[in-house]
Amino acid sequence: MSTKKSPEEMKSIFQKYAAKEGDPNQLSKEELKLLIQSEFPSILKGSSALDNLFEELDKNGDGEVSFEEFQAFFKKISQ
Repeated sequence: MSTKKSPEEMKSIFQKYAAKEGDPNQLSKEELKLLIQSEFPSILKGSSALDNLFEELDKNGDGEVSFEEFQAFFKKISQ
């Protein structure tokens, strides 16, 4: 599946997974894993890839990924 998505599509995908548990405006590591495995499986390569991706996305170190952090990453990889 392509990582090229409109901002509206990205927001919809983010909200779908963020709403699964806890804060509906933040992705936990488990929610991020589900999102990546379902929507962008080609991004994860190897067992440590999720940990590395989560650390890269969680810019403020709060243990969750906001939509802004998520969106910035996908803008970078889809160019």
